Parts: sequence; structure tokens; C-alpha cells
Amino acid sequence: MLLLLLSAVLIPDPGSGALGLNSTTGCEIIHPPRDGGIRYRGLTPDQVQTVRFLPFDYEIEYVCRPDREIVGPKVRKCLPNGTWTEMGHASRCLRTCPKIHLSLENGQAVPRGMERVPVEGTWVEYHCNPGFRLVGSARSNCTKVGRWSFPKPICELRRPISTGERAVHIGALFPMSGGWPGGQACLPAVRMALEDVNRRRDILPDHELRLIHHDSKCDPGQATKYLYELLYNDPIKIILMPGCSSVSTLVAEAARMWNLIVLSYGSSSPALSNRQRFPTFFRTHPSATLHNPTRVQLFKKWGWTKIATIQQTTEVFTSTLDDLDQRVKEAGIEITFRQSFFSDPAAPVRSLKRQDARIIVGLFYETEARKVFCEVYKEKLYGKRYVWFLIGWYADNWFRIKDPAINCTEAEMAEAVEGHVTTEIVMLNPENTRSISNMTSQEFIEKLQKRLGKNPEETGGFQEAPLAYDAIWALALALNKTSAELVKKGLRLEDFNYNNKNITDEIYRALNSSAFEGVSGHVVFDASGSRMAWTLIEQLQGGVYKKIGYYDSTKDNLSWYNNDKWIGDAPPADYTKVITTFRFLSQKLFISVSVLASLGILLAIICLAFNIYNGHVRYIQNSQPYLNNMTAVGCTLALAAVFPLGLDGYHIRAGLFPFVCQARLWLLGLGFSLAYGSMFTKIWWVHTVFTKKEEKKEKRKTLEPWKLYATVGLLVGLDVVMLAIWQIIDPLHRTIEEFTKEEPKTDIDVSILPQLEHCSSTKMNTWLGIFYGFKGLLLLLGIFLAYETKSVSTEKINDHRAVGMAIYNVAVLCLITAPVTMILNSQQDAAFAFASLAVVFSSYITLVVLFVPKMRRLITRGEWQSEQQDTMKTGSSTNNNEEEKSRLLEKENRELEKIIAEKEERVSELRQQLQDRQQLRSRRRPSNPSSRDGCAADNHFTNAAGPMPTLYQPSLPLVRCLVSEQADKLGRSNCDGSRVHLLYK
Repeated sequence: MLLLLLSAVLIPDPGSGALGLNSTTGCEIIHPPRDGGIRYRGLTPDQVQTVRFLPFDYEIEYVCRPDREIVGPKVRKCLPNGTWTEMGHASRCLRTCPKIHLSLENGQAVPRGMERVPVEGTWVEYHCNPGFRLVGSARSNCTKVGRWSFPKPICELRRPISTGERAVHIGALFPMSGGWPGGQACLPAVRMALEDVNRRRDILPDHELRLIHHDSKCDPGQATKYLYELLYNDPIKIILMPGCSSVSTLVAEAARMWNLIVLSYGSSSPALSNRQRFPTFFRTHPSATLHNPTRVQLFKKWGWTKIATIQQTTEVFTSTLDDLDQRVKEAGIEITFRQSFFSDPAAPVRSLKRQDARIIVGLFYETEARKVFCEVYKEKLYGKRYVWFLIGWYADNWFRIKDPAINCTEAEMAEAVEGHVTTEIVMLNPENTRSISNMTSQEFIEKLQKRLGKNPEETGGFQEAPLAYDAIWALALALNKTSAELVKKGLRLEDFNYNNKNITDEIYRALNSSAFEGVSGHVVFDASGSRMAWTLIEQLQGGVYKKIGYYDSTKDNLSWYNNDKWIGDAPPADYTKVITTFRFLSQKLFISVSVLASLGILLAIICLAFNIYNGHVRYIQNSQPYLNNMTAVGCTLALAAVFPLGLDGYHIRAGLFPFVCQARLWLLGLGFSLAYGSMFTKIWWVHTVFTKKEEKKEKRKTLEPWKLYATVGLLVGLDVVMLAIWQIIDPLHRTIEEFTKEEPKTDIDVSILPQLEHCSSTKMNTWLGIFYGFKGLLLLLGIFLAYETKSVSTEKINDHRAVGMAIYNVAVLCLITAPVTMILNSQQDAAFAFASLAVVFSSYITLVVLFVPKMRRLITRGEWQSEQQDTMKTGSSTNNNEEEKSRLLEKENRELEKIIAEKEERVSELRQQLQDRQQLRSRRRPSNPSSRDGCAADNHFTNAAGPMPTLYQPSLPLVRCLVSEQADKLGRSNCDGSRVHLLYK
């Protein structure tokens, strides 16, 4: 735009080089204002794009687009100091307003804030000459869009106040033709009301209501013309009465600028209920949203809490549905599905079917209704399970009309629409009571028909005529109340003008509080200025609409005829009722496994008693009976866990379920730790002792029982700590797993929702991962140790091979069962069978492998009898620990062997010394046989010629006593005490 302006106003100058454009001195180029440009004299457009500085004394001129005026300096000059003149004042291009507002006939228009022409920020103050009064706003501002904020006022001649009645004028727009020719019946009704009101001496006794009207043709453009005439032509109108919604929207938006109340008799658009947009709007015609309170009341009556909607995509239906959404939420009702369509309802109808919608509100025009119900028939979305709510202003035979847009027959359409419910606003009081005009609704209709003189069905707006009649009465009563309030303030109705907001507020308050009985029913306005009226409720029964009730939203009163009929003999459910059923464990399976577990517990108790009773037998002692006792106790706890594992909601209530979950966890955890931990400890000790080097093996052959018990205690303690932390931080609780809904075999409008109880926690997978990881490592390590020690033979733990076999079985069962039960978690019978039978079989295998061989040996060999007889003969106590004796003797034997080795070394040294002495003597003197014989006879050693025997000989009684593993059987008395004494010398 700037370039266009420059090219239009530029004056070429061949001598522009003389301006010194290449100089860096002068004034820097400035930017043009918004919506404007700058005229640079003597420069081409290309030079303007490249130049940065302009020479001293150079002048620039601002120019603006059409309909705009420059405000501020129009010309600037480059000063010697390098700045432009008047830079403190900005130059702006502002829109101009019409100058017609700058003059006032019979008065003065005083502009303020204007330089040359009125622009944004300019305002005009109006004053009338003496004898005239101002009609309109006393001040008008020029806005940024180039329009005045208020219409130009007028100065009208003050008329003397007469002693008679004073006229109060009403400006009205009646659509006598066009899309809705409602004025054909509404205008006669209004005239009837004016006659009746003006005859009443108790309503506006000093005033007369007069009507000034035009034909709007229900066209906003035509209405704008007549609205201008009503506002700018005398006399002043105290209120405006438009007809159809499009015209009412236009009038209501403009009226608030003139401090005028708008009262409509024929507008139903929900958009007009917007109080922020239309603050002074009222209507005796109810809003289209008035159907919604009736619908909500019916939903409550029939006990429905879930509904679905389908609408045609238009503003009126969208706003109506938005209002319904808000109302049902307040009533505790839920719109579960909301579908819309523009022209083809096929997909939305299928969606409603798929989403199991039952109670459906349809908002669409009559032509679209036929399309919808043709699709309803195809999708079988009708019958005893469904209820449709439609608008009541369709023709009674709308579903029988042939429509080329659908491919359904009349019979199919009749079948699809049967039983639907409609709601229609009541515009004529159904009760034969007298209204404020002392007429009943039927008397009003008869009087109106006489005035019309033609068939009412051929007269536009006949149904809305009672609303127009009551609109005049609502206005008259409000003005009557306003007049009384104004008298208290020293004012009168005729003092009203378009600038007097106080009188407008009084009329607003009076109209807002209106409540009277009219020919259309009880007239009262809600907070949005809309009429609250009765609603007629009808149902299609056998192809004919039957009245089944009325609803008065003003009194929240439902008048019910109790003649509603349903295909299924009762109102259907608003949704498929879901019957919750729990999947319980098979009782036969539970009893069978419980019997096996009970027998296993009995077997464990027998094994424990056997082990304790025969604890004195050496064979039992060499199998570490205390560890075996722990194994039996662990198996008992594990088998006991089978009982809570099978308990569910069939046996216990929900409140006890967490305790059952705890019992399962602790019994299985502690049972496994005791049973498997004791076996793991045995096999670990055997592996530690017999798979090491010889020197380490000798050091570890000594079996200290407390270390074994400590190991089992450590494993149990770890389990206790883990389980305690788990249950403190994230305790087990009852959770419900839901499965896919199942349809019952019988034709019942319900579905079955199977549920299954579980023991779970918030981070169940994390805890199971830790627990299974720890136990899995123990199982794998146990299998490895059992394999490594399969060929080891020791009497310290004489049943380690049986322990290894038990570990194999337990590990395999656990490693298989754990993942399988997690997979089968949703199948209660299979999961319980796998888990419980794994516990039972592993416990049985452990008890049988560990204890049955011992029982068999003691019974077949009678070892416990010989042990008792030996005890009786020796008189020793049966409680002596033979194992401890054997250990002490072995220790003593090792010490003696060490001493013997030292003595042998000393003897070898003495023998060498003796030989040296004998050789020395043989050199000094001849040998003496007798002397040598005497020496040999007196000493325990042989002569030098013969071999010297070793002091430590296993055949000697002493050594045989010390090193024999049967030392305990030989007895201490069989050892030669004199030789021991000699050895220590």
C-alpha cells in the first residue's frame, strides 16, 4: 500500500542527485503511519527504498487512505540538528465520521476534540433551543470504525400537557407476509388487547396505549428500514414489539442503545435467551428450550438416568440441546451419547444402535424426521426397548407423507414411529378459567375468529395470537406498575425519552416481575426474559396422537392422564441393566483339594511326631532331625495355605477378604521358607564340605548344628522382612476383575457382567517380581547343589540324597506352577487347581522322600530296639549325645597323633646320637659282646646292626584305641594307661 501511494504522489526530478542522497548527514528517514503514506518530493520509488538520510530543510508530507484524515502534523521539515519538526506529536490516519451529526435543527451541536473533520476521539454535545426538548442522546462519540455511537437526536417542540389522557406509543413490527406471516392473526389480537386495556379504568387510567406498526415481512433487511422510521420519527415509542426470531434479534441488539424494552410475541430462538447480548429483551412466546423442563420431568417420572440425543446441525437445535445438557446434569441425568448430522442420518443412527442407546431425544425438522425413522426401521432401533422424544409441531400425519428421499414404505414408517412421545408448547390455556381480561381461552378464540372473518387454518399466526394478546396485557400491567413508581420520584411516563435510562429500568423491573393469568395460560418470565408456559405431552398410539399429560413449568406441576401405553406393557429401561455375578471356585474342586491337604497335614504331623520320638536313634540323629522337623512344620504351613487359597465371596464377606489374602501370603511364604530352607541348608552344607580342597575339607568336616539353624533362620527372616515391608507399604486388598458382558438365554433386557475376586495391591507386579526372583534363585541354586552332591556319601547328613531328590521335585513344580497360575489368573478353577495341587504334591513328595525311608529302616531293622537294649545294659542315659562323643574322640585322636609325630622325631634324633657314640667307643676300645648285650637288654631299642622299630604302630593297643572309629565301642578301659604315660614322658 505504501508503494502504491508513493507511485501515485511522487514527482520525478531529474536533478535529484543534488539532494545529496549518499550523504550520511541530515535526518534519518521515518516510517509512515498506519493506513497512510509519506510523499517524498523529487525521489523515485527505488531511491526511497535505498535512501537512509534526507538533507537538511527537506520536507515530507503525510497522506492517508480514503475515508481517513491525518491527525497531527501533516508536514515535517528536516532541521539542522538532524531531527524532524514536531516529533513529539504523532501523525495518525483515523477514520472520519459523517458530518451530518455536526448540526442540529432547532438546537446546537458542539464538537469537541476536532481539528478539521470528526475522527476517532471526537464527540458532539447537543442542546435544544428554548421551547424544544431533546429526543435522543445528548452526546455522541465518533468511534474507530467511523460511526457515531448514537443516532443523531432531534429537538421537538414541547407540547402543553392536557388534562385528558396522555398517549403512550408502542412501536411494532408484524410479519404480514414472508416466511412466517404471523402478523395476520397476531395484529388483530393486539388490537383486541389494546381495546380491552384502554377500557379498563384500573390500568393506566391517565394514559392511552396506541400502536404504530409496520410489515417486517419477517425479513431483517426490511425490518431495519422500519426500525429506523420508528426510532427517528415522532412520537417516542416506549417499547418495541417485533415478530419472528430473525427480526427480534436485530431489534433487540439495537434497542439497548436507545434504552428501549423489547417485547416479542413470536420468537422462539434459544439464542434470544442470552441476557448479555439482549439485556432488555422479553417474549411471551416460549423459547424452544421450554421443551426441555418437560422432558426432564418425564425422565424423572419414568426413572430414566441415561439418555441419548440425535440432532440436525442447525443453530436452534444445537442451542436447545445445549440447554437440555445443562438441565439433565442438574437433575442427575446423563447424556451418554450425542449424535448429529447435516443431511444423512444413517451413520448417527447406526452409532446409537451400536452404543445401546434406549431413550433418545430427536431434534430435527419434519423432512429430516422421515429420513431418521427410515434408518431407525432398518437398524431395528424401535420397539419395546426404545423410546423416542420428538418435537410436537410436526403434522399429525408426517410419517405417512410420501417422501422420495427415503426408501421405506408407509407401513414400515408407522411401525418405526409407534409409541414415540412428543412435547409441544401450549399457546392456549387448556383450562376453562377466566384470564385477567375476564375472558376464557375459548371465548377469546371465538371473538378472534369473528374479527378475522376467515378460516383460522388459512390465517398465519393463529396459534400465536393468544401470545400476542397477552403481550399487550403484560406491557400494560408493567407500565401501570412503573407509573406508580415514577410518581413517587416526581416523574411520569410521558417524561420517557431515549436517554432516560431510569424509566427504562423501572419498566424492566416491572415486566420482569409480571405474573398473571392470560388466555395463553399463566404468564411469567424467567431470568432470561423468556415466557414460561405449559407443555402438551402426546404419545403416538396406534398411529394416532393421544394426549397423555400437561406440564406447567411455572408451578412444576405435571398433570397426568395415566393413558400412556407401551409395547412392552411398561416403560423400558434406559439402558441394558447389568446383573453382576461373581465367578466362584468350584466347591467340588475345593473340597477335593482340601481333603488332600488335610491328609497331607496329618502325614506331616505323623512324620514330625516320628522324628521327635526317635530323635535318640543314631540314624535319625545323623539326618539332622531338627532340620527335618522344620521341613515337616513348613509342609504343614504350606498345606494349610490351601484352605484360604480356595476361600472367596462364596464363603466370606468382602470385609474379611483382605485377611484371607494376608493368610494366603504368609502361610505360603513361611511354609516355603521353612520346608525348602531347611533342605537347602542341608544340601548347601554337604556341598561346602565335600566339594572343597582336602585341606579346607578337613577344616570343615566338623558339623556345627547352630550354623545350620542360623542359615534357616536367615532365610525365614528375609521372608518375614520382605512380607512385612510389602504389607506395610502396599497391603493386599480385594480387587474385582470384570469380564465381557454375557447375554442371557432368555429374552430379558439385561446382560450379565461376570466378576472375579482377586488379592492384589497397587504395585503387585513389582512385589511379585521381587518375591519370585528371590525364590527362583534359591530354587535354581538348590537344583545346582543337589546335582553337584549327588555322588557324595557322608554319615553326618545321611539323607542328603533324599533331600536332593525332594529339591528337584519342589523346584520343578514351583518353576512350572508360578508362570502358569499367572497366565490362568482369570480362570479361577484352573488357577486354584494348579496352585493348590502344586503345593499338595510338593509337600507329599517332600514328606515321603525324607521320612518314609527312615520309618521303613527303623521298622525293618529294628534299630530303635537295639539302641534301647544297649542303653539299658550300660545304664547310660538315652539322651547322651553320641555324635558329640565321636567328635570329641576324633579331636583327641588328632592331638595325640600330632604328639606321637613329635616324639618320633625326637626318637630319631636320639637314635642317631646313640649310633654316633657307639662308633666313637668302637674306635677307642675293643668291643665287649657282653656289654652290648646288656645294653640291648636294658633298653627298649634294638642295636645298630638291626632296624629300629617305629614308635607309632597302629597295631599297638594305644593307637588302635585312639584312631579307631569304633573307639566308643571298645571303651576307655581297654586302653593301656602305662604306655600312654610313657608316651607323654
